[in-house]
Amino acid sequence: MTDLSLAENPAAFPADAPLSVSSGGAMGGKIGTSVLLRYGTGQLGAQIFRDTPAVLLPLFMTTMLGVPAWLAGLVVLIPKLWLIACDPLVGAWSDRVRKVHGRTPFLAGGAVLTSLGFVALFTMTESSSPTLSAALTCFLFFLASTAFSMFSVPYLAIAAALSPDPHERTRIMIFRMIFATFGVLVGVGVAQPMIYWLGGGEHGWTVMAFTLGAVCLVTMLVTAIGLARVPMIEDNAEHGSLFSQLKVIAGNKPYLILVLTCLIQNIGQASGYTVIGFVFLYALEAVWIIPVFILVMSITGIAAQPLWFALSRRWGKEKTYVFASALWALVTVSWFWMRPASEVLVTLPGVGALGIQHLLVLLRGAIIGVTNAAFVMLALSMLTDTIDYQRRRMGSANEGVFAGLFSAVEKLSFALGPVIAGLVMSAFGFVSSKGGAVAQTPHAITGILLLYSLIPAALQVVSLVVFSRYRVAKD
Repeated sequence: MTDLSLAENPAAFPADAPLSVSSGGAMGGKIGTSVLLRYGTGQLGAQIFRDTPAVLLPLFMTTMLGVPAWLAGLVVLIPKLWLIACDPLVGAWSDRVRKVHGRTPFLAGGAVLTSLGFVALFTMTESSSPTLSAALTCFLFFLASTAFSMFSVPYLAIAAALSPDPHERTRIMIFRMIFATFGVLVGVGVAQPMIYWLGGGEHGWTVMAFTLGAVCLVTMLVTAIGLARVPMIEDNAEHGSLFSQLKVIAGNKPYLILVLTCLIQNIGQASGYTVIGFVFLYALEAVWIIPVFILVMSITGIAAQPLWFALSRRWGKEKTYVFASALWALVTVSWFWMRPASEVLVTLPGVGALGIQHLLVLLRGAIIGVTNAAFVMLALSMLTDTIDYQRRRMGSANEGVFAGLFSAVEKLSFALGPVIAGLVMSAFGFVSSKGGAVAQTPHAITGILLLYSLIPAALQVVSLVVFSRYRVAKD
């Protein structure tokens, strides 16, 4: 068991204390592109599972199963409350067995079970009663989310063990962010339009579920199998109980501040994610533009990665993070004034007729893509810095527990977001339906726009106030 006194006396274990470090990727300077690609690919499937249920499950429940909006929010919340305990437990478990088995069994098992759970969510939840449908959805989401923990927690932990160089860890997160962007493109930009292209009924939802489930399976297995023999930083510490490891983590102030920052920030983002389908359906009245919007956001996000990498090296990760977050909040506020387009300004081949509101949506999407790609990537990069800080202080890092707790808090925030969205939508008079979408009042649409604009922007600002306390000692 790690001596807890070291947390209060870092000098008791020098920063250069010997670690057992594998040769090759972990200590060989620049990480090979092949390794980065194999690592990043898994995020495509992981992002689909993270985003598609967040965006479409409330829409599916309220328009196909007849579940009230407030109840739909609870359906998402309950399984994710369990993950507050599940994710750290998975992290601690993977830390204990990694010397013998590595993290591959968790990654591979999680990939298979997560994909099956994704398909079940949209194909096995219909019943004669909306309440029973909500209960079935909650149960299946509980199982699928638990399976996803098996993949997502070790996956995040691996990033901190691939390199001791903070800038190399930023490169790792850039590749992860690129594939995350592709995941958003598929899981959000393609999924909902695919459903409507196929008629918007049960057939459309089923085809979407099987198609995206297959993508999840293949991409997540690429990472699970592809990283099995990649050298990583190791330590010889004996890992104690989860409780004892959490006590050590409690002494890592930069980590705790970063976790709280991301919790507040992600609650706002999750509120917006929950209603993105509603925004394009009811506020803009142009579901067909979603693929173009996501494509623009994806292209600008990927193209901006070299810029953010250069700025993070020049300004530091912290200042770059604040700049990108503040710009994101400023643009997000402007969504409140979104309206349906009433004129045709330009017609683009393969896209169609675009009005001023359509063009403003695409412009916002471009800026959101650039800024979101920065602060999400940098938050994960700073997470690896806090783990490295722990390694330098204590001689071991327990990456799995760090990643598990961080992942649990992230999932908690993305569970609270739908609850907030459901309560706000119900308060503003949103009407649920069964078998398809129905018209909503202007008041209900105002509630949807609040959730997509002012609420997430305000929480982003609050998170930056918390983040102002973040400091990591370099040595």
